[in-house]
Order: sequence, then C-alpha cells, then structure tokens
Amino acid sequence: MLPLQDINPRRRFPILMFVLIGINVLVFLWEMSMGEQQLSAAFQDLSVVPRNLTANPFSLESLLDCLRSMFFHGGIAHIGGNMLYLYLFGDNVEDRLGMLLFIVLYFISGFVAIIAQVLVDPQSTVPLIGASGAIAGVLGAYLVMFPGVKVRGIIPIGRISSMQEWPAYAVLGLWFVTQLFNGIGSLGANAQAGGGVAFFAHVGGFIAGALIAFLYTRAVPQPPAEERREALYQRTQRTNF
Repeated sequence: MLPLQDINPRRRFPILMFVLIGINVLVFLWEMSMGEQQLSAAFQDLSVVPRNLTANPFSLESLLDCLRSMFFHGGIAHIGGNMLYLYLFGDNVEDRLGMLLFIVLYFISGFVAIIAQVLVDPQSTVPLIGASGAIAGVLGAYLVMFPGVKVRGIIPIGRISSMQEWPAYAVLGLWFVTQLFNGIGSLGANAQAGGGVAFFAHVGGFIAGALIAFLYTRAVPQPPAEERREALYQRTQRTNF
C-alpha cells in the first residue's frame, strides 16, 4: 500500500516535522545545483562511508558525517517517498511526544539506522545517504502509539489502483517485514545488486523508534479519546471559518 492519509487528529501544529521537511528540501535543491561529479564527491566527503566509519568511529568528523547523511538524498523519488512518510506519520508522533522527545527520537533512530547498516557491511565504500532510517524510527513509534488508527492508501492491482483503508499496524507492520526480508535477501550482495537500498538501516531505525515509543508510553499515558476528538472538532471549526 502507498499511504496517502491517516485518520488521526492532532492537538498541536507539528513545527519540527515541517522544519525537518524544509531542511531536507533545501539540501536537495543544493544537491541539484551541482554537477554529477561534484555531487558524487560531496557524498563521499560529507556523508557516511561504512569503511571510513569503521576505521574511525568515534571522531567528531564521523559524528558530523552521520548527521549530514540524514539530509542527503539520491533523487526525487528518494526524497519524495521519505518526505511523504514523514508528513503522514510525523505530525502525530511529534504531537504525542512533544518537540524535544520527537527530535531526540528522530536522530537516535537515524544513528541506530546507520550503525545497523554499517554492522552488516562494514567495508562498503558506498555512501549511506537519506533520512529513511530516521523516518523509519518515526514509523516504528507510530506503530507502537497508534496501532489501530486507520490509514488510507492506494494498492495497485495490475493496471487498476484500488483505494483502501487499513489499520496502521497492518500498513507499518507489512512495511517493516518487507524491509527485513529484503535486507536478508540482500546479504552478501553489493549495494548495486540490492538496488542501492540500505534495508538494515530501515530495520534498525524502525526498531529504535518503536523501543523509544514503547518506553515512553509506559511512562506517559495516552491522552483520552475525548480530548483527541475535541481537537479534531476544533480544527474543523477553524477550517470552516
């Protein structure tokens, strides 16, 4: 399923989610201003290369490489897919956690994602780029905190696309299982043979986000359903004016 909408009202405007989307888009526009060779050199110099990180994992430069890698993307489909998922699921996670914990979850998930992929292929010389690992953490958190929320999306069936509504646990659970099995299938293959996708980064980020959300929900109870329905009502009233 390609998710397009979740039926899950929020109480607050997701400031950080839009800030992250804005930064990613600005960085991508900067990438587009470069030539192919210049961009390739930028990826090598400014993002995580597993062999380099393995050789020098605790330096400041390695830390900066990890941070920068989370904002680079390899093409319009790459950034478009990532920003779609962040937009659909990030607002409710930020709303539930608050701004500080949301950004902590985002970057911890991103770091864990990088570590997971590097552990699988520590001698790779292919740069790891993209917000996918960090956003996978957001998906994992969403699954833990809002498993029963309905998600609407398109399922292509041959030449026909069918609009359907699934619970979040089915949409995100299937996404995770797909990443896991694709990752297992890519073991021993080079990055190009695996389609250039860092599947274990997705798996690691998802698990990290889910774990953080699990610990949080045990400490902080979910807002009552009545409060969330009232938030939806208030948003509807503002929209009507």
